[in-house]
Amino acid sequence: MKTYILLFFCVLFQNIQAQETISGKVVDINKKPLEYAIITWKDTEIGVEADDKGNFTLEFVPNGILQISYVGFEVLEISSFPNKENLVLTLKAEKALDELVIKTTRKSTTRSLTSNTNTMTMNSGELLKAACCNLAESFETNPAIDVNFSDAISGSKQIKMLGLTSPYILIAEENIPTVRGASQAYGLSFIPGTWVESIQVTKGAGSVVNGFESISGQINTELIKPATDIPFYLNLYGSTDSRFEINTHLNHKLNDKWSSTLFVHGNARVAKNDMNHDGFLDNPLGSQINVMNRWQYIDQETGLVAFLSARYMKDEKQTGEVDFDKKKDKGTTNLWGSEINTEKFDANAKLGYVFPDMPFQSIGWQNSFSYHNQQSYFGLNDYNITQRSFYSNLIFSSIISNTLHKFSTGLNFMYDNYSENVFNYTAQNYDRIDNSVGAFFEYTYDNANNFALVLGGRVDNSNRLGVFVTPRLHLRYNPWEDAVFRASVGRGKRVANIFAENQYLFASSRQFNIQYSDGKAYNLNPEIAWNYGISFSQGFHLFGKKAELGFDFYRTDFQNQIVVDLDQSARTVDFYNLDGKSYANSFQVDLAYNLAKHFNLRAAYKYYDIKTTYQAGNLERPLQAKNRMFVNLEYQTHETDKGGSWKFDATWNWLGKQRLPYTGDNLAQNQLGQNTNPFSTINAQVTKVFNDRFEVYVGGENMTNYKQARVILGADDPFGSNFDSTMIYAPIFGQMYYAGLRFKIK
Repeated sequence: MKTYILLFFCVLFQNIQAQETISGKVVDINKKPLEYAIITWKDTEIGVEADDKGNFTLEFVPNGILQISYVGFEVLEISSFPNKENLVLTLKAEKALDELVIKTTRKSTTRSLTSNTNTMTMNSGELLKAACCNLAESFETNPAIDVNFSDAISGSKQIKMLGLTSPYILIAEENIPTVRGASQAYGLSFIPGTWVESIQVTKGAGSVVNGFESISGQINTELIKPATDIPFYLNLYGSTDSRFEINTHLNHKLNDKWSSTLFVHGNARVAKNDMNHDGFLDNPLGSQINVMNRWQYIDQETGLVAFLSARYMKDEKQTGEVDFDKKKDKGTTNLWGSEINTEKFDANAKLGYVFPDMPFQSIGWQNSFSYHNQQSYFGLNDYNITQRSFYSNLIFSSIISNTLHKFSTGLNFMYDNYSENVFNYTAQNYDRIDNSVGAFFEYTYDNANNFALVLGGRVDNSNRLGVFVTPRLHLRYNPWEDAVFRASVGRGKRVANIFAENQYLFASSRQFNIQYSDGKAYNLNPEIAWNYGISFSQGFHLFGKKAELGFDFYRTDFQNQIVVDLDQSARTVDFYNLDGKSYANSFQVDLAYNLAKHFNLRAAYKYYDIKTTYQAGNLERPLQAKNRMFVNLEYQTHETDKGGSWKFDATWNWLGKQRLPYTGDNLAQNQLGQNTNPFSTINAQVTKVFNDRFEVYVGGENMTNYKQARVILGADDPFGSNFDSTMIYAPIFGQMYYAGLRFKIK
């Protein structure tokens, strides 16, 4: 009997041992669970996979060695188990391989084969090729954007995309619309190029996420991020036309989450130049101080990202006749002069959150306030404008079922308060408040192989535009290797700020006439246009070197446009709603070719067919070349161990003939022909990089020394009826040379 009882307890004890388990959680050194980690008893087939939170329960094996493994982490072995429950098993990441340094040359301009839009990205290397130092000047080495002087007085440059001027381009700073309204004429010169990390230039209808105003394309600038900025950067610049600039960044990283950069820009032109001897300054005297403080917060564990920025800018320009003295001559007919003084303050906050367990899902909120005040006069014409704006955009992005189907949706609010005063023969006030609220939804299908579709739409309610819908569609197809075909169609709608956008015309004797309609802004209707486009790009090898050939064609059809008519008379400019047709066809073919190691060629040919129904009939848009050509060559010597090299860059631009506005009712000596002559310019730059901290550069603009023959009509009688400084189609002064240095502390 005693034998049976002993045998019963032995069997019971063995069964109790067989049912004993061990449980716990697998994490990394940051306590983050390692989902689906593998837990096994060494040299047995007993094991289990942790759940999606790293938890596991496993049969206990006495005297066994527990092995825990996870991809990218060192295997952990445990043989002692004081406790068998709620274990926390911490794995360490595998040690990195010995550092392998691979050096490659990054292209300064790229166009992705997998981007759903026809977007060209310019990085900081491309921006350094231009002489200096603001956004308007950054496009002179890029064929996607055309750059021209807007007039012979202000020295400002005007950009065009698809043959249309900047008001038809949505210009944003980190996806917040920036250059709009009162800042259309000079806003690009208020963004220093050295603050910019990259620029994305998108042709055609853009995304609906950023608004409804884009018609011909979008330009987005990404500023340097404090988290990746270097501690100190300095750029000094001087040119033969007496322009001097300083740009500096001071960066400080407070901890692993907070960092800040102070950006400072200053420029001044201190000497008078009259290279063409017409008695007027070629470029305005002036100065600008521009300061921005930027803060960035990143918490990688929680997925929270935030940016806070504040900026103050003051820009002062004085131009006109060489001997003009603003203290004595302002408001008189002694000497013709002009001052354009602008103050600007911006503040914005951006908050983003990426869901830690769902990296495909995020939410972002952008808020921006800006104050812009311009006080200016042009001879006896006065133009003063103050704009207070608030912009808010809430964006939620996620997937539908899987990552092949993505969407972004959100709400948008814009508020603009304008105080606008114009004196042109008579004084008029055009004060107004514009506001709009809208909702958008953008769906993206990407088969992760060769096809993508982006379908977006938004509904907005504006106090001036009413309730309206903005649809946009983009298609991408990669038919074979290194090839991409894209198509887009979209609609844009906007209120034209006719004085701010055309204020260069104040530098003339023209009388401004607004032909009355029942519109809600300046008595004019909103501008509405459809944009359609296709593009194709093919990469290939030619003589063993990489090459890329592409073309695109875009058409913009205006349903309504505010026609700026300079052809009724040389004494007037007329603004009226379109009564007929207005379209812009743009065709571009471009080639990028790696001629040899570190030696690259980019070339482009552009053709524009832009016509509008004016009161004088269907005419080509004035001061617009139908044919343009562009060639850029860049070469860099092999980089030394210290990061030193030589860089050479040269750009040739050729512009065909342009139609000139009507001047038939001027005096004979102030009349121009119907068209201009073709001309070309060459810009070049040489940079000596001593190491990764210090470099110097020298360069020249308009080295062919081409100058427009007659810059200002009626220059000998600036208060007479023939005076006009706005007929600018070519460089107005000759060669210009410059030099500068860049210094970094990393």
